[in-house]
Amino acid sequence: MIIHSIFFYIFSIIAVFSAIMVTVSRNTVHSVFFLILDFISISCLFIMIGAEFLGMIMLIVYVGAVAVLFLFVVMMLNVTNQKNQWFSSAYSSKHIPIGLIISTVIFFELIIVIGGWKYKPELSNNLNDSVNTGISNTHSLGQVLYTDYIHIFQISGMILLIAMIGAIVLTFRQRSGVKKQSYFKQISRERSESIEIKNVETNKGVKIDD
Repeated sequence: MIIHSIFFYIFSIIAVFSAIMVTVSRNTVHSVFFLILDFISISCLFIMIGAEFLGMIMLIVYVGAVAVLFLFVVMMLNVTNQKNQWFSSAYSSKHIPIGLIISTVIFFELIIVIGGWKYKPELSNNLNDSVNTGISNTHSLGQVLYTDYIHIFQISGMILLIAMIGAIVLTFRQRSGVKKQSYFKQISRERSESIEIKNVETNKGVKIDD
């Protein structure tokens, strides 16, 4: 039991430290690495408290897909110049109060949720009465999602499907003045179409046609 508590506090300290370093680190690639470390620590905490399904989902989805996608996006884009332009421009500074307001609302929501468990102990008692200890955590979670709240689960799936279709439609939308990448043209082009060899005379430059 003592070893379990020691590992719990170790992973908790690592998770809090990683979350702080995500926002404090100046290098965006390092921030993504700290985010991956934060997700791994949280998944270990989920496994230690008995929620092994949530821990594995955290590792597979967030660490294996979302965080790696963030890393590729950050490494491909020039985020450093964009970050400097974001904090230097007067227009972008208008978003800072909005972010502070949203953070304050989320903070008070967390206080209300935690205070509900503290000042209303009957909530935890009702939860313990409703949990069936004879089945595993994964079985109980599947029973809640696919039996008790199946309609809400299906509605959430339909909303995600509509969002995916909307993203595809916006991707293929034709707009004037915007250059679009043609994959078929890039793959099927020949060497003669992209490279031109010219004989240059001595002490004379090459005139490039626009």
